[in-house]
Amino acid sequence: MSKSKMNYTLIIALLLACAMQSFGQTVVPATKQQVDKLIAVLKSDAPHKEKADACRLLALVGTKDAVAPLAALLGDEKLSHMARYGLEPIPDRAVDEALRDALGKLKGRPLVGVIGSIGVRRDTKAVKPLQNILMQHDSDAQVTQAVVRALGSIGNMAAADVLQLALAHAPADNQLDICEGLLRCAERLVAE
Repeated sequence: MSKSKMNYTLIIALLLACAMQSFGQTVVPATKQQVDKLIAVLKSDAPHKEKADACRLLALVGTKDAVAPLAALLGDEKLSHMARYGLEPIPDRAVDEALRDALGKLKGRPLVGVIGSIGVRRDTKAVKPLQNILMQHDSDAQVTQAVVRALGSIGNMAAADVLQLALAHAPADNQLDICEGLLRCAERLVAE
């Protein structure tokens, strides 16, 4: 094959690869009316499936207006996961505030999920509240594991300091989880 044909073939292959990556990923921005309708579903006594679908769509088109209605579902055992799914991608600091506020109000699986979402969003203002949860001696293993993972994902020096302090005082059962959090934190710090 000649050099010019090979270059031509490579160019076509690259163009096709780029076209395939963007195929089907165009998100049409929602109007305020559409977002308001989804929020109305969350506030209503609509069936579980309709609320879950509204959360799913708000993950794509949600705005600051959707934060409070989604946050109101964080304590609902059946909808907590979908509410977090809707909240996590919203590009507004109100989401971080709502997740931090929920820390003191939740227990069990919803709390574990909210802690995980804080880690996904890498909310540096959550380090202190997460430290408070970690230092409680009555925290269950799942909560402890979620906290150290979230701190590792946040990955700043404050999170590393909390994890080091926790490691020094941790029972043997939690030390491996804390080491994992420290490793995640170190990876983040090195990457930045």
